[in-house]
Amino acid sequence: MRTIGLMSGTSLDGVDAAWMETDGEAVGRLGPSLTLPYDSELRRDLRKLLDLATELPPDDLFLLDCERRLTERHVEAVVKLGQPADLIGFHGQTILHRPVAGRPGQGRTWQIGDAALLARRTRMRVAHDFRSADVAAGGQGAPLVPVFHAALAAALPKPVAVLNLGGVGNLTWIGTDGQLLAFDTGPANGPLDDWARRSTGADYDIDGRLALAGQVDGAVMAPLLRHPFLAQPPPKSLDRLDFDRALREAGADALSPADGAATLVAFCACTVAAAARHLPEPPKQWLVTGGGRRNAALMRALSGALPEPVRPVEVVGWDGDALEAQAFGLLAARAMAGLPLTYPMTTGVAEPLTGGRIAMP
Repeated sequence: MRTIGLMSGTSLDGVDAAWMETDGEAVGRLGPSLTLPYDSELRRDLRKLLDLATELPPDDLFLLDCERRLTERHVEAVVKLGQPADLIGFHGQTILHRPVAGRPGQGRTWQIGDAALLARRTRMRVAHDFRSADVAAGGQGAPLVPVFHAALAAALPKPVAVLNLGGVGNLTWIGTDGQLLAFDTGPANGPLDDWARRSTGADYDIDGRLALAGQVDGAVMAPLLRHPFLAQPPPKSLDRLDFDRALREAGADALSPADGAATLVAFCACTVAAAARHLPEPPKQWLVTGGGRRNAALMRALSGALPEPVRPVEVVGWDGDALEAQAFGLLAARAMAGLPLTYPMTTGVAEPLTGGRIAMP
């Protein structure tokens, strides 16, 4: 199938769109991709939704307006990509993620985005709602991209770890026999972006310059490193705001802009090192994707925290800007074919589980 994958991650920076050919199992031809940034007003309103999500009814007018504007931006991305396709994979924007592992029907995950509107406007079928079936069955609902990582890494030496640094960090470990283990590692760009915005007015710490100018505050780090999430065995996942209270209680708000950024970067690297202790065996290398790979301070911190080589995914010929969008192109094809999206060792669901729904044009 020819698919267009669309991804808008927890960094709230914009829409990634990527074209590919896939049968849902193998990765065929990879085509054009692009990133369409959110305007500052939409980014601000989406960030506000994260704080309000637990209180908002589904028919809240502010929520519906944000959803419409978000969807229109996705329509623009498809139009600008300009590629014919059989199917779109539409993740939407996560505004709340509260799974309850092992307790079917007890958790909740909420991605906004109007799949019916996207299908009408693009005149293409749209696969969407990829997470809710897994959460309803007692899984974590995240991460979803491991099957795509495994398909891309088919020819790479194993074991290998793929580390995605978006708003939240997550990793995929692929063993020599194809075994998959995947889980969220901890906060990544989310708190760092919020910190840069509050302390400097910038949307993020460009190239890690703010963090590189600061010093890590050990007194703030100490209680963060005792957070129970880090010792919790996988599978496990996070909401973008899950560590906000811990950061406040640790005293992060009292730090200077540079020291706060340096401390958040160091904490992110420490969470990845803690995650590595849960792997069945050490990877031969860590391949880093997501916006975090562009942060020189973060890549330096990861190289210091991990004994194996830490490299951006571009060293093996992957496109780190398109990777998650490409993943949802493959997941869309899997949803259409009725193939599993999640597995016991990726989300903790009891058995391999299909998911997603199809909106028709």
